[in-house]
Amino acid sequence: MPGQYATQKNQYATQKNTAQLAITFLPTTTPILMYGVLLFFIGIALYLFGVGLVIPRYLLGLDRALRPISEDLVWYSGIPVTLGIGAVVFDLFFLLSHKRIDEPIRSEPLADKRVTVALTAYNDEESIGDAVKDFMASPSVRSLIVVSNASTDNTMRVAGEAGAITINEPKQGYGRCVYRCFQEALSHDETELIVLCEGDMTFRAADIEKLLAYAPHADIVNGTRTVERLRAHTTQLSTFMYYGNFFVGKLLEAKHLGRSTLTDVGTTYKLCRRDALQRLMPQLDPTINLEFNAYFLDHALADGLTVVECPVTFHPRWGQSKGGNVNNLRALTVGLRMMVGITTDWRLFK
Repeated sequence: MPGQYATQKNQYATQKNTAQLAITFLPTTTPILMYGVLLFFIGIALYLFGVGLVIPRYLLGLDRALRPISEDLVWYSGIPVTLGIGAVVFDLFFLLSHKRIDEPIRSEPLADKRVTVALTAYNDEESIGDAVKDFMASPSVRSLIVVSNASTDNTMRVAGEAGAITINEPKQGYGRCVYRCFQEALSHDETELIVLCEGDMTFRAADIEKLLAYAPHADIVNGTRTVERLRAHTTQLSTFMYYGNFFVGKLLEAKHLGRSTLTDVGTTYKLCRRDALQRLMPQLDPTINLEFNAYFLDHALADGLTVVECPVTFHPRWGQSKGGNVNNLRALTVGLRMMVGITTDWRLFK
């Protein structure tokens, strides 16, 4: 029962506070693991660059000019590598036990398992009708909203004919579209649970049942596309994007060590509790563009919300991709921007 869970949570919080009095000298809120990982990879990059200078040194006859630089890079790259390993070991073996949330496993039964679904769409005329019909056919869906991000085709007309409530967000940008989805879903005070998804048929309504199975344990259930047999053989998520996304997810997990397990920060399929979303919305900046999903999860974890991942199926896109998965170069740019945002608390995006 929710009341029993709250009582247990308070008891564990008291015990946790008492234990923390003895370790106040330790920087338990600092993402030491994240910084350690970054230092390690910076050191490896410097080492490889130094080794790689052997090519211009001998092929271009620049040995005399480049040899000192190459030797210094190879020699001193060990400093960030060593510091990084030390930081990782310190955080994992000395601080993790104090960072992990010392609470009982959350289990709050759902009084109503119906959801409000909000789909993002941009020039998705080819897929939006079938996406709306797919979600509307689910017994778990009470209402469905499609937010068109200033589409120039017939996306809104097709979505409306399929039975969706259609909204146009005139300011383009993925973050603005997602933010408007949340706003509209919150304004329809019909359900406690809100599902965000895309209208390109990469995700399917059948997976709502999976998200609902995890909902008693979390404020946000994040769908992950990383389970191999649940991902179609050919999708817009290339191998490079797959592992890059996994790495960024682990970087965010390292930042909030002990709070969540993350493998997919780029997924657009997630379930949110209404009260958690209302609490989070004033903190969000809709001008964050293709990095918005990582930004959203970072703020949710920083605010103390419970985030749990759930494996979902991932299918080939209907129509042309227009987001961060257009090609590997664009995905690399978005991934690097996510990493910058995560490590700087998104200060450079203001």
